[in-house]
Amino acid sequence: RPARAGDAAAGPADTDAVLAVLDEAAAWLAHRGIAQWPARFDPGWVTGAVGRGETWLVRDAGEVLATFTLAWSDPLWPAPGGDTAGYLHRLAVRRRAAGLGSVLLRWAGAAARARGRRYLRLDCVATNEGLRAYYEAAGFAHRGDVEVRGNPGQRAAAGPATVVSRYERRLAG
Repeated sequence: RPARAGDAAAGPADTDAVLAVLDEAAAWLAHRGIAQWPARFDPGWVTGAVGRGETWLVRDAGEVLATFTLAWSDPLWPAPGGDTAGYLHRLAVRRRAAGLGSVLLRWAGAAARARGRRYLRLDCVATNEGLRAYYEAAGFAHRGDVEVRGNPGQRAAAGPATVVSRYERRLAG
């Protein structure tokens, strides 16, 4: 059967599998000179989302092919009057499953819509022109750039500054 998003929400025992996919994607990006993520993800950067049931693993025949986090708030997006979006973070697909990203974007949009959300939002490092073009081709509109602190891929109160581009897609229905 084809791999599909939502195969399973990751649990604490899956943290190493989540990190393995993220680290593989980060190495692939770094090899291409793209400073989107750190060489290795600190487990503390993902354990909160895993514990809240917001991180997903996609498997095919037991093999983990991808991971992503779908959260219901994000401090980069002020939400006066209540939040109306789902927030996609740390979407990573193993190279042997290239092309799965578009399926995951659709799944995340459908999951957000099922929760009554009107938008799917995400961000990426502003200098990652290829990823920005990918999101725009997938129907996401650029909604400005903001500075975040911490290492690439991390959000912290202090640390190096990174400019990220925010994107939003209105969900049908």
